[in-house]
Amino acid sequence: MKKILVIEDEASVGVNILEILQLGNFDVILAQDGETGIQLAKQHIPDLIICDILMPGLDGYGVLTALREVTETALIPFIFLTAKTTHEDFRQGMNLGADDYLTKPFLQTELLEAVTVRLEKQAIFSEKYSAQYKRAKELQEKLQELQLLSETQDKLLKQFIEKLRNPLSNINMAIHMLKTMPPGMKRDRYLDILEAEFAQEIELLNQFSDLQDLLTPENIKLLRQFNLLNHPSV
Repeated sequence: MKKILVIEDEASVGVNILEILQLGNFDVILAQDGETGIQLAKQHIPDLIICDILMPGLDGYGVLTALREVTETALIPFIFLTAKTTHEDFRQGMNLGADDYLTKPFLQTELLEAVTVRLEKQAIFSEKYSAQYKRAKELQEKLQELQLLSETQDKLLKQFIEKLRNPLSNINMAIHMLKTMPPGMKRDRYLDILEAEFAQEIELLNQFSDLQDLLTPENIKLLRQFNLLNHPSV
C-alpha cells in the first residue's frame, strides 16, 4: 500500500483528501502545518506528498525547499495544492522542483488521477534508476577485477624478472670468460654453463607465457580465495 503525506492547514480540506485517498486504497498521513509535515516526511518517507501552498508559518514553497535539501526526501514526488492559479505561482513551484499542481476546488477523480500518474512515473523512474545502479555496480566489480588482474600480473612479472636476473648474470659472466680464455677444458666448462643457463632462461620465459594465459580474472579470484598467489610455485 502506497503511503501519502498530506500537508493541509484547513482541517476540513485535509480530512476530505484523506477520505478520498483512503477509498483509493492509499495509506494516508495528515499534517496541519509545514513544520509538522517536514518532520513526518523525514520520519515516514512517504511515496508521495500533497502540500498546500498558503499556510501560516512555513508555506508550501518552504516545505518543498526543505525536503529537497534532504537526501532521503529529495526525490519524493510532490504535488502542490492551491487556490492560486497564476503563471508566476505555477512557475515558482516548478522551479523549486514540484511535480504537479492541483487547484482548489478539485474533483475526486482529479485528485486520484494526479496521484496515480505521479506514482506511476515514480515507479518507472525507480525501475530505471535500479537498472542503472545495477549496471554501475557490475562495471565497478569488473573494474575491480581488472585492477586485481593488473596488480597480480605486475607482481608475477616482478617475480619472474628476479628469477631471470641470476641466469642472465651467469650468461654474461660466461660470455666474458669465453672471450678472454684460450681453448681448453675451462673454456668447455664455461660453454656448458652458458648452455645450461640459456636453457633455464628459455624455460622461465615459456613458463611466464603459459602462466599469462591462465591469468583470467576468474582464476585470479580463485587463487586469492585459497591464498595461493604467494605460493612459491605461482
